[in-house]
Amino acid sequence: MTPNQSDWADTALSYPQTSMAVWAPSMAAMYGDRAAVVDGDRVLTYRELDECSAQFANALSAAGVVAHDVVLMHLGNCADFHIAYYGALRAGATLTLVNPLQPGPGLRRQIEETGAVAAVTAPAQLDTLLGASEGTTVELIAVVSDEPVEAAGAGAVQFAELLARHSTEFEPAQVSGDDVAHIAYTGGTTGVSKGVRVLHRNVVGNVTQMCGWRAGHQTVVKDGLVSLEKIDGLDIAGVTPAQGSTIVVSPLFHAHALINTSFLLACGLTQVLAGRFDPARMLELIERYEASYITGSPAMWHSLATHPDVATRDLSTVRVVSSGAAPIDHVTLEALGRAFPNATVAEGYGLTEGTCVVTAMPLARGLDYRIGSVGLPVFDTEIEIRPQGDAAGTVGPNERGELWVRGPQVTDGYLGHPEITAEQYVDGWLATGDIAYRDDDGYLFIADRAKDMLIYKGYNVYPRELEEIIVTHPSVSTAAVVGRDVGATGQEPVAFVVPVAGADIDEGELEAYVAERVLPYKKIREVVVLDALPTSAAGKILKTDLRAQLT
Repeated sequence: MTPNQSDWADTALSYPQTSMAVWAPSMAAMYGDRAAVVDGDRVLTYRELDECSAQFANALSAAGVVAHDVVLMHLGNCADFHIAYYGALRAGATLTLVNPLQPGPGLRRQIEETGAVAAVTAPAQLDTLLGASEGTTVELIAVVSDEPVEAAGAGAVQFAELLARHSTEFEPAQVSGDDVAHIAYTGGTTGVSKGVRVLHRNVVGNVTQMCGWRAGHQTVVKDGLVSLEKIDGLDIAGVTPAQGSTIVVSPLFHAHALINTSFLLACGLTQVLAGRFDPARMLELIERYEASYITGSPAMWHSLATHPDVATRDLSTVRVVSSGAAPIDHVTLEALGRAFPNATVAEGYGLTEGTCVVTAMPLARGLDYRIGSVGLPVFDTEIEIRPQGDAAGTVGPNERGELWVRGPQVTDGYLGHPEITAEQYVDGWLATGDIAYRDDDGYLFIADRAKDMLIYKGYNVYPRELEEIIVTHPSVSTAAVVGRDVGATGQEPVAFVVPVAGADIDEGELEAYVAERVLPYKKIREVVVLDALPTSAAGKILKTDLRAQLT
């Protein structure tokens, strides 16, 4: 069966008129004493997550935090991240998330831009936060620590001690769908990171889309709480509510993991926190917890699928392998198919400005999988491919242009950047900055970032195309291509490559290998061999760092 987009476009969802403030009590009502989060030896049930989030909401309220105040999440993956996240939303606060390894100057900028009044952190990064927040609006710092906190005069208190002071009951705050749930900062891989205003209705909407697309269920509101109902006519080979688990390795401070977590918790899957990514440990956790759904980034999948333990672990329970955060190469996709024989490898596409997910491979039984495609627009999402520099036009099938998106997940613009917001958010449409095309059946393919595209002697050169070729070389593990300025000629492509274990790369031979497979103007002009490509915490290759090596 080879469907086109119209086979799915007829399904329209309804979107609950509610907010993320009700998420924790809603999940507790649905799943009760089922395990929600496993963090090492600690197991947090859905009921306990509800009660602890209520305690944190009460603690924030007692500290003077009111609806629309901003709480900074300065924390890595742990059970207390979930408690603080859902507790702050329950109190009506806006969350701003930050990589806990963010250096002091960038952290202070985010505090000042958002006006954060409270923060949740851990001992390893407490000193950085104390320095960055000195003299700012931050008054309360909750520290996730097994030991008492000693930070005299800094407003810091142990997270567990803070919870213990307060009741396990808290009525969710009255916030609307048009209120800001997250100020989510973009990855900053191509420039200065900007805060995106993600509304409650954006988060609820995107989670609702994912529940439909991945689990075949509709979110509904009954007695003020969210629950799920089966959608008639959708036979999804994906998530079964209240069954299975997922192994979480991607950072929760990034939209990809965070929104996926709210979706999977809404479906009753147990979240097993894997800690720092280690492929052998993750494979062991998949087997031990009989994981059914796993999600991650291409860099992670490459390490996992090619690990020797794949041959000895029972990975048969996995039904969905979902890849996001960046495009995934064909070689890794094929390796994943071999590693997880009972799973659908489902690549998707999203961006912070689109809350999380925009397109994804459909999981309906019997549908063909398009290798290299990021799927179809999820329910109630429109996409257009427009000529670069011409926002009013469109291009035909298989023609490249800039991807524009419209749907309930399109966010409210950038914090403090009205000019950039006006450029990228036009009449309900979002200009993604990505170069893409659609095939004759409406499946979307991401060709490259608009900002990554090179112009060499007047020709467009797409690094993504070259990277796809380079990784088919038997000596190459991963690759990234960037442009080097060559004056009036434009930019010439330079490849940064990581060899497979035990292999040596002959730079000249690799250049010739690519040259045999592309038009002359697309040839690689230099190969640079590295031990590893620089990546962000979300798994995106930092091409800004690679370009800096060329100057």
